[in-house]
Amino acid sequence: MRYPEGGGSAAAARAKREQLHFEAADLFAHGVPPPEVARRFRASRMSANRWYRAWQAGGTEALASKGPGGDKCRLDEARLKRLKAELERGPAAHGYAADQRTTAATCPG
Repeated sequence: MRYPEGGGSAAAARAKREQLHFEAADLFAHGVPPPEVARRFRASRMSANRWYRAWQAGGTEALASKGPGGDKCRLDEARLKRLKAELERGPAAHGYAADQRTTAATCPG
C-alpha cells in the first residue's frame, strides 16, 4: 500500500501506532524498562529505546504522530487527474502490449 496521503502510513495505521506509543509511555511512567516494553509490544529494543528517549525528553506528547511522512506531491490537481487517467488506460495504451507489467525491468530507458 502506497500511500493515500502523499507519503507515510495511512491514517488508521498511524493512529494505531500512536496508540501503541502512548501505551509504551504509560509503561515507562510506571517504571517498566525499555527492553520489557519491547518484549511486550513485540518491537525491537532499538525502537523501545527511541520511544523511551523521546518520552524522557518530551513526555507522552513527544510520542504523538507527526502526520504522514514523505515529500508533498508536487503535481497540481489537473496533473493528478491526467496521471490517474493515464494509469487507468493501462500498460497496453503506452506501448506495453506484449508485457503488461510496468516495472523498472520492463521500462525502456
